[in-house]
Amino acid sequence: MIEFDVILETKKVRLRPLQKEDLSRYRQLTNTPSLWTYFTSDLSVDNELEKWIDTACQQLSKQQRLAFTIENKANAEIIGSTSLGNISYNNKRVEIGWTWIAKEFHGKGINDQIKYLMLKYCFENIGFERVESKTDVLNLPARRALARIGMTEEGILRSHTLMTHNRRRDTIYYSILRSEWNDIKKKNSWE
Repeated sequence: MIEFDVILETKKVRLRPLQKEDLSRYRQLTNTPSLWTYFTSDLSVDNELEKWIDTACQQLSKQQRLAFTIENKANAEIIGSTSLGNISYNNKRVEIGWTWIAKEFHGKGINDQIKYLMLKYCFENIGFERVESKTDVLNLPARRALARIGMTEEGILRSHTLMTHNRRRDTIYYSILRSEWNDIKKKNSWE
């Protein structure tokens, strides 16, 4: 079972459960509208950010989704968020996603580190058989990142999700299976 108070960390980043008190720092990080092109909410809008945090905290308290705050471990500075959700213990399956990282931290390997932490936790601590992720088919940077870490592209669900500005998104699914995990760790030099 997922521990909803777990803290995961590498030498550079820490993932800790999101708290409502993170709102003021998130507000400073989320004020760039272009950051939300492929996200289901535009968190540069104050009330959208507050609703998003409220929803994440409610789902956390109901143990439906574990939303993490991403911190720079060197100074405890908040730099983004990511989550474990769509949890199915019966099917031994979970989704990693809802990830955003402040623009100034793009291209610094943060996403690879947080994906490693969550994948390791899901496969080695919880015992899931499948970890999946999905993104907007138009989000080429996310697609490249998911492929780079070794996730397998599975297929596209057409007109799957309503985005901001009433755009319908085609959603592309990716996954890693438990049987692939050790090879993926080696390929990425994660251990």
